[in-house]
Amino acid sequence: MLNAGPQEIAQMFFGASIVPYSVFLYFLTKSKQAPPLLLFGFYFLLVFVFATIPAGIVAKRDYGTILANVDWLHGTAESLLTFTNLFIVFGLRQGFQKVKDAQATPSEQPARNLK
Repeated sequence: MLNAGPQEIAQMFFGASIVPYSVFLYFLTKSKQAPPLLLFGFYFLLVFVFATIPAGIVAKRDYGTILANVDWLHGTAESLLTFTNLFIVFGLRQGFQKVKDAQATPSEQPARNLK
């Protein structure tokens, strides 16, 4: 660790970030309050993460460089991140629309008798 360069340190943080993210997903799922598309978007981020790993290996093995330097591999992997962002944004929009619709309908509270 003392002789680790920036690339090695980044890889360690990348691997270690899966644990807190899994805890986040667990509690978000358990809450049952997240819109389905939002929840799917956060889970889909794992597809991006796990697709990036083999893409990075291919970049190193076949091209002798990092993933960011192999445009077609990097672009393909980043497209998964774009889909993730779209799922999350549209999921948030669903949630906000649901709250807005709930506020627009008359409340179910009993009417007060003001005599």
